[in-house]
Amino acid sequence: MEASAKASANIALAKYWGKADAKWNVPAVPSISLTLDQMVTETRVCFDPSLESDEVRLDGRRATTAEGARVVAMLDRIRREARFRLYAKVTSHNRFPTAAGLASSASGFAALAAAASTAAGLRHSPRRLSALARTSSASAARSIFGGFVELPAGRRGDAGLSARQLAPADYWDVRLVVALTEPGQKKVGSTEGMERSRKTSPYYQAWLEAAPKWARTIKRAIKKRDLDALGAAMEQSTLAFHCCAITSNPPILYWAPATIAALATVRDLRERGIAAWATMDAGPHVKALCQAGDAHHVRQALERTEGVTRTWIAAPGPDVEVRR
Repeated sequence: MEASAKASANIALAKYWGKADAKWNVPAVPSISLTLDQMVTETRVCFDPSLESDEVRLDGRRATTAEGARVVAMLDRIRREARFRLYAKVTSHNRFPTAAGLASSASGFAALAAAASTAAGLRHSPRRLSALARTSSASAARSIFGGFVELPAGRRGDAGLSARQLAPADYWDVRLVVALTEPGQKKVGSTEGMERSRKTSPYYQAWLEAAPKWARTIKRAIKKRDLDALGAAMEQSTLAFHCCAITSNPPILYWAPATIAALATVRDLRERGIAAWATMDAGPHVKALCQAGDAHHVRQALERTEGVTRTWIAAPGPDVEVRR
């Protein structure tokens, strides 16, 4: 009763910020993402009758109490569905920084949902896996699928909500250039940040009203392969959700000095005729979306930016992969 899965992180182009139902991780706004080939989590799950409790190891270390609790909650859902009570040994490794605003929870819980379900003998469709992954991390619902992916907004109690693929990885030859701007884990997790924004930001309601418009624009731009239309809406969506975070009480400022410098670099590239557009998740790092042919030029510019510590280029990534 064991299986492994490999899932890729995704970066939202139309941002997800805010929950309609915190218990089930149901998003309050629609989101659209791009799954990335260079940001991968590999997870192995083994249900073992000799174990007296679940054992969880992340990146070679024992999981913290909080990390372990989220994993066990997912395992409990699978055990209830499979109708057994065996404990599991879970080992997971990220090929990129964890809990730093690079969507490691998305790839992590997508891989866990796929590996644990398979190990338990459940034959889930991709849509069912997506809904299962969403219960632990809403963005994980999108990492079940490769390429461009949409997760609709949901309503309270919408436990079956799942993502769907808009276009496969080979649909559009774009690249996302990732620029790391500050080491270490972010101080305010996404879930905590969303709830604080919902309760205290004076701009949260405006965000709920505007976010679907940007998602529709991005969806149309993907269909037309219109990078400029996509990029402009993506930057608006990014800055709007950060506005909610910054105006929360107390304020949540994910940015570092190098964040602003990297955003300026991307804007400068555009002014010089290179179509590059910036996005950020709940963290200090900047990602630039561009055509494949411009990716190395964009990377070089970001590498020269003061405070940027590391860069890499990611292409559209695949669906989750499972093996026994």
